[in-house]
Amino acid sequence: MEFKRIAVDTSKSVFTLHGVDEHGRPILRQDLTRARFETFLAKTSPTEVVLEACGSSHHWGRVAQALGHTVRLIPPQYVKPFVKRGKNNRNDAEAIGEAASRPTMRFVPVKSATAQAEAMDLTARDLLVRQRTQLVNAVRGHAAEFGVIAAKGIAQVEPLLRKIAETDMLQAAKETLAQLGRVITQLDAQLAEIDQRLTAQHKANPVSQRLAAIPGVGPVTALTVAMKVDASQFESARHFAAWLGLTPREHSTGSRQCLGGISRAGNERLRQLLVVGAMAVIRHAKPGSKTASPWLLTLLERRPRKVAAVALANKMARILWAMMANGTAYRRTPQAA
Repeated sequence: MEFKRIAVDTSKSVFTLHGVDEHGRPILRQDLTRARFETFLAKTSPTEVVLEACGSSHHWGRVAQALGHTVRLIPPQYVKPFVKRGKNNRNDAEAIGEAASRPTMRFVPVKSATAQAEAMDLTARDLLVRQRTQLVNAVRGHAAEFGVIAAKGIAQVEPLLRKIAETDMLQAAKETLAQLGRVITQLDAQLAEIDQRLTAQHKANPVSQRLAAIPGVGPVTALTVAMKVDASQFESARHFAAWLGLTPREHSTGSRQCLGGISRAGNERLRQLLVVGAMAVIRHAKPGSKTASPWLLTLLERRPRKVAAVALANKMARILWAMMANGTAYRRTPQAA
């Protein structure tokens, strides 16, 4: 049986297949277990295999490519409009096939195993930082229940734990908070180990080194962009900024244009890093400083700091795309007289 396209809806244990012929007519509707899916691909003549983009889809994309198939990954939000009224695995697989048939559809490139492995430290670091923040907040909250108050910040954890040990707090509470403190110490050591590996990757990556020259872009942000962004997938810097969700959400009709807040689409972690970096630049933005451009100083005079930070993050994203797309180095904006 010859297929023009096979759409696959992946799940934990069962994959649902929807195959069509040259005329777009469905000729295959089948459920396969995970173990039998690779066997099916091996027996099928080379064709187009379409999946929703997710972590595991890159693995199956590499498997299908090794067997001679053409693989296309579609962002899930682009598939959703093609789902019919009842949502189930078969309708989802059909929607994936319908979305792939659109001539203007955008696809996600299949990542190599090396690229996924190298970027895993970035995800692990983000997870450990969140866990450490939760533990620190728990220690501060429980200590406050007994009248022991500490300032915010990671640097205040050690003084807080010493203060708890010296108070007349109940022994059961002291032991619990001391245990949480030991876990925080372990997380600090693990984060330091990951930071060492990320620093080595940053120094070995020429693209990351160039991007880090932008004010507000540190090694983590530069490495995240270098590893997770393919500049060739975006037509322009504006498209890249829109993909990151740093452009206004639009709800216009007719001749009336209605713009709202930023859309918050795309890579949430990368958008967060850019906004945090922009806030760091704004914190030190003063007339005559090396990191503050005349544009930013003028913007801060007429807009709130957080609004200016999003605008600066948008500008940083466009600079990042231009540097990656053109292979150029960062050129600092001349200071006003």
